[in-house]
Amino acid sequence: MTERAPARATSADNQPDISLQKAESLCSASSVVAVVVTFQPELVALQAQIKALRPQVARLVIVDNASTADLAAWCQTSAPQVDAVLRMEQNLGIGGAQNHGIAWARVHGASHVLLMDQDSVPEPGMVGQLLGALQARPKAGAAGPLHTDPRQPIAHSPFVWLEGLRFRRLPCAPEVVHVVDHLIASGCLIPLTVLDQVGTMRADWFIDFVDVEWSLRARAAGWDLLGVCSARMAHGLGGPPIVFMGRRFLAYPPWRHYFQVRNAVLLYRQPFVPLRWALASAWRLLMKIGFNCVAGRSRWLHFKATVRGLWHGACGRAGPL
Repeated sequence: MTERAPARATSADNQPDISLQKAESLCSASSVVAVVVTFQPELVALQAQIKALRPQVARLVIVDNASTADLAAWCQTSAPQVDAVLRMEQNLGIGGAQNHGIAWARVHGASHVLLMDQDSVPEPGMVGQLLGALQARPKAGAAGPLHTDPRQPIAHSPFVWLEGLRFRRLPCAPEVVHVVDHLIASGCLIPLTVLDQVGTMRADWFIDFVDVEWSLRARAAGWDLLGVCSARMAHGLGGPPIVFMGRRFLAYPPWRHYFQVRNAVLLYRQPFVPLRWALASAWRLLMKIGFNCVAGRSRWLHFKATVRGLWHGACGRAGPL
């Protein structure tokens, strides 16, 4: 790993909305370090993210998973507000890269880390809203924003809670803070004290279900996870959506389905995962993978990736492909 620093230039209780001014004061009182993981990023989109994110945090570090472009040199000329670029010598996956960023944040005195994908763009005040929600609940272990996909014609709340054998979507209103089942990594704000107790991310899972595994591990340790409806972020999930029989499905390449299936099976085997949760999750995953094997593109490749993922998950195999 090489470090190069660019030149610097709850239950569903309702909570009062946090003004932008108060959000900024909360950020100044806490040391939030944004950890942005990149791999072959689109530089225009990355620059837009940095412009929106940097004023909301104390520091911003990019952890690059061995992209071909020299991001440190690019930051010197196009994004000097980035504090450091950590270039990995090989692609460590999402969890491994996040752990390097968390370690950097810890050394630089962070009180919280904000995990970000390379294409997520926060709205003004997002970090302050997340901080306010965390500070209002002593047992809150992490908070995530309402993320919307610009490609989707209808915005749906990303927050869910398990009821019976089904995940119920939790509706969002501007002043609502939900206690949720799990949070996606991008936009997730975590206190360092919680990471000290719960642990960091599963580097050996490479990608997919890394954030869900950490979420369930945190909940098993007694922490609540918060979905903050007033904190907003643009974030795309998967490839271009596919419409089938009037329904929109997220498209993923076969190699992503391998990791989704393998890591789901690995997750279901963890001692802190309730059987009811595993059954509900397996049904959702079966529907998604089944669609791609039956109606998606490259059906045979999707099928082979699914079978391989099932086998490796059952054998306990982790790591990259």
